[in-house]
Amino acid sequence: MAIPSVSKTRPFHSLFRSFHNSKPFLFFSSLTQQQPTPPPLANLVNEISRVLSDHRNPHHDLDHSLTTFSPHISTQLVEQVLKRCKNLGFSAHRFFLWAEKVPGFQHSDESYHLLVDVLGSSKQFAILWDFLIELRDSKEFEINPEIFRVVFRAYCRANLPGDAIRAFDRMVEFGIRPSVNDVDQLLFVLCKRKHVKQAQGFFDRVKHEFEPSLKSYSILVRGWGDIGEACQARKVFDEMVQRGCSIDVLAYNSLLEALCKGGNVEEAYKMFTEMGLSGIEPDACSYTVFIRAYCEANNIHAAFRVLGRMRRYNLMPNLFTYNCIIKKLCKNNKVDESYKLLTEMIERGINPDTWSYNAILAYHCEHSEVNMALRLISRMEENECMLDTHTYNMALKLLIRIGRFDRAIELWESMADKGVYPSVSTYSVMVHSLCKKRGKLEEACKYFEMMIDEGIPPYSSTVELLRNRLLGFGFLDNIEILSNKMARSSSCLIQELASAMRGKTVYRRTRSEESELESV
Repeated sequence: MAIPSVSKTRPFHSLFRSFHNSKPFLFFSSLTQQQPTPPPLANLVNEISRVLSDHRNPHHDLDHSLTTFSPHISTQLVEQVLKRCKNLGFSAHRFFLWAEKVPGFQHSDESYHLLVDVLGSSKQFAILWDFLIELRDSKEFEINPEIFRVVFRAYCRANLPGDAIRAFDRMVEFGIRPSVNDVDQLLFVLCKRKHVKQAQGFFDRVKHEFEPSLKSYSILVRGWGDIGEACQARKVFDEMVQRGCSIDVLAYNSLLEALCKGGNVEEAYKMFTEMGLSGIEPDACSYTVFIRAYCEANNIHAAFRVLGRMRRYNLMPNLFTYNCIIKKLCKNNKVDESYKLLTEMIERGINPDTWSYNAILAYHCEHSEVNMALRLISRMEENECMLDTHTYNMALKLLIRIGRFDRAIELWESMADKGVYPSVSTYSVMVHSLCKKRGKLEEACKYFEMMIDEGIPPYSSTVELLRNRLLGFGFLDNIEILSNKMARSSSCLIQELASAMRGKTVYRRTRSEESELESV
């Protein structure tokens, strides 16, 4: 292994200095010199985010550490920092309060929405409600229904559907009279997170206070269908008919989708044929329900038959339907057909999104087709399609696997310029991939240390892998240095993982970690 030997007393940062000066890694220093300096805003976002990560304790003097950034404060800077620090609710709130005290500065409406979202995402619900009460009493910002919709989403993401419903009941405390649109918003987020039973219970309670809309029923029909309860979906549909609602094609489509997801495709097709007899003409969505059902059943030929029928009737498939077919084509090694669909989408005025490209990119990466992968990424940028974390993860993993380290570092450094910041999965891709390459252990340590500095808790499997690699080469002191750094982190999760780095604790992977690691 082409790594410098290290004495047991050698400091870890000294190891990195020698590593950057060693021949196997000359491309890092030369490439960094060739890269343009990141824009000032990106630098400021990085620096402030680091300060917030290091000042999570209530006793930390965050205001003093932020003083140096006062001359640079702007609404755009505040918004970008809040977007970056979704897992730092407490520090983000303190940063928000500090910024509003800077002379001449005033928060944008977007900043208020972002902070509520950050507090909800980090499950700081007590601070969130205190913040809303303070806004109500001070009248510095008018709390609107959209703020509560952010709260609904936060509680549902946290698997707290009862609290989401209680938040709806509290809207009147903040001078907001709930409307049927708010009912629909809550029903939607509850059903989206599979809390359909709670959504149905809430609906049954309020349907006598609000006149339910066709949309309300359709959301519930689709929600029951998403969890495979076709009978319940049909029951809601029948209630909608009994209440005299004017059934439209959207309502029928919701039931068709519910039946197909419940495995009742034949019954769905029967209802599809009956739609015309009821004076309701099937639209593009009616057909796409069956396309998605056939794709789920891996019957790509049947899906194309329906697509051909849509073309004959001059009906336009939506973006989601195209993506569904593209993904299934790639799974069946028909990537050329996927490219044809991309071209068809553009010709029909439908811009492919990140999911469209990522499905094809996954194929190229799986088959180590690096030139095709890089060409596809260039095409995404030319078409102004935003690269997301998954795009970078797949490309970085491929580039490191085939030994294109220079291109991998170039792609990594371009992320900040594009407003995309590495997540735990991205860091894991770098650490895991570099650990598997000869002579790249020190570089893997570098990215692991960056992750700790960012306050991002690593996966337990990442800690275990890196520890075993260092242990295998006798770098015991380096393990201790990393462990001590983790123990000093302001993140409780990182502190707990310090013992795993020392080999004293074995952590089990969570379900979410296992699913995310599939792409690492």
